[in-house]
Amino acid sequence: MEKATRLFDCISVQAAQRRDDLLNAKVNGDWRSYSTAEVHNLVNQLSIALLDMGLSAGDGTTESRDKIGLISIGRPEWLIVDLAVQQIGAVLVPLYPNTNPRELEQILNEAEVKYVFVSNKEMFDKVHEVHANVSSLRAIYSFDQMEGCTTWTTLLKPLPDNYQQRITEISSTITENDVTTIIYTSGTTGRPKGVMLTHKNILSNVKASAKVLTQIPLKENKALSFLPLNHIFEKMVTYVYLFCGFSIYYAESMDTIGANVREVKPSIFTAVPRLLEKVFERIMAAGQKLTGFKKKLFLWSVKLAGQYEISGTSSWYKLKLAIADKLIYAKWRDALGGNLSAVVTGSAACPVKLEKIFTAAGITILEGYGLTETSPVISVNHYENSHRKLGTVGPILEGVQVMIADDGEILCKGPGIMAGYYKNPEMTAEVMQGGWFHTGDIGELDKDSFLKITDRKKEIFKTSGGKYVAPSPIENKMKENHFIEQMMVVGPGKKFVSALIVPSYTNLKPWCEQNEIPFESNEQIIKDNRVTALFYSIINTFNQEFNHVEQVKKITLLPHEWSTDSGELTPTGKMKRKVIQEKYNSEIEQMYVDELSESSNLVN
Repeated sequence: MEKATRLFDCISVQAAQRRDDLLNAKVNGDWRSYSTAEVHNLVNQLSIALLDMGLSAGDGTTESRDKIGLISIGRPEWLIVDLAVQQIGAVLVPLYPNTNPRELEQILNEAEVKYVFVSNKEMFDKVHEVHANVSSLRAIYSFDQMEGCTTWTTLLKPLPDNYQQRITEISSTITENDVTTIIYTSGTTGRPKGVMLTHKNILSNVKASAKVLTQIPLKENKALSFLPLNHIFEKMVTYVYLFCGFSIYYAESMDTIGANVREVKPSIFTAVPRLLEKVFERIMAAGQKLTGFKKKLFLWSVKLAGQYEISGTSSWYKLKLAIADKLIYAKWRDALGGNLSAVVTGSAACPVKLEKIFTAAGITILEGYGLTETSPVISVNHYENSHRKLGTVGPILEGVQVMIADDGEILCKGPGIMAGYYKNPEMTAEVMQGGWFHTGDIGELDKDSFLKITDRKKEIFKTSGGKYVAPSPIENKMKENHFIEQMMVVGPGKKFVSALIVPSYTNLKPWCEQNEIPFESNEQIIKDNRVTALFYSIINTFNQEFNHVEQVKKITLLPHEWSTDSGELTPTGKMKRKVIQEKYNSEIEQMYVDELSESSNLVN
């Protein structure tokens, strides 16, 4: 691996390792495994087909290299296309399956994509809808068989005798500094930007991250993959798996993760904090159904896990933890396959409470931080106690430099920094200044050089009194309460801070039953004064931890969860604050109808 200079060099590394189950996916309800030899054969067949279709690396510049679009959920075919495109010097342009038609058309035109591979009919229909408006697009190929679209397998022919020579002639000209992919960021605001990443960018991150991953004591090298592969986090980790001899299992969908993790019994997977929140919700919901001593034991174990610290715990605490592990936590691990050693989280802030609870239960949470533009990892917590600290995103990754600017913004340098934004030198110049990439995040390095993210620079707002408020720390802290599912702090230009809250209806329903409050619907229950009082009491408790200007004074409860499908979240779970602000503008304004008389309704 140390000698590798291009991502597709993993092929030669795998050839020496050889696995019968390199890639795995469900086909007609049963797991189907692809061996190392089969994967490599398919990659080479597709490479030859693409060459026969006239695709090339052009004159070596990013603009002249042919572009291939890919819109699919995670599956073996995704990776096969990626490797095939790489070794002929073309550029992969992967997109989120839920990219809207307007953005899809913009991206395909900007990148001048010639061919698009899609996963299923839904994605084919989306590309087909804009096909006529994309002059560069020649054809669409699908992984699933469907009427009206050519299946990708029609491209795969028996390899000619000279196939290796043809591929080698081109692949030998590809250098570590060549752009291998253009990833369009989902963006919490504005139009997506095409981030150009070279082989060196991603591979430097793969090598450094592999050193972290291989320190984890895994029962076997088996990983479950379910995050979007067009997101650099999951793609980079995939290449860690490929270079380190892992078997990769692709979940059928986000809805089947629970079932798939029990079937696969992975030792590791990557996730966004939102998934951990959902898992913990289910654990709590199951626990609330218990009665008598069993329920008391369950609640005791949850409280005990919430007190977890990485070091400095007493022998008495460790004894209690061992008892809880035998009686309670072992069942949690069994529900997650029984072999899970660690979960690596990123993309959004992970509540410290969740880190403590899962880690105490024997599933170590390793939170990291990075951006698409940094390939992506800037810092990450390690498995060893000395390199892991709760409430931080870990020590800086090997090879990366970090500096905190005077205004608190995190700046970084290193081999993982992007080549720039595609066809957008002005935007590139804005974020690259003096050789440092400006992340747009606010953070700090503690005395042990662990990085802590405090907010997004663009999300900090000023009240009408001229005081600055960073919303993320407030939201992350208050979401530690199990009744709060989602929360967005508002108040730019206003006299005080308020918040939109989506209750955790999974936890609210049992509470209503215990308090004899009829629960007919989400819309009905949030209007009940007793429920409103519950949430104000929760907010009031947390407010004591913040200074006066940061305290949430008014709240509005919402009946429906924010999601990617409804447009309030990015595909990686970040809030689209502008979208939420506009969608719930009337509810927000209602909280500021009469600021002069606010004291009669505020939390004391």
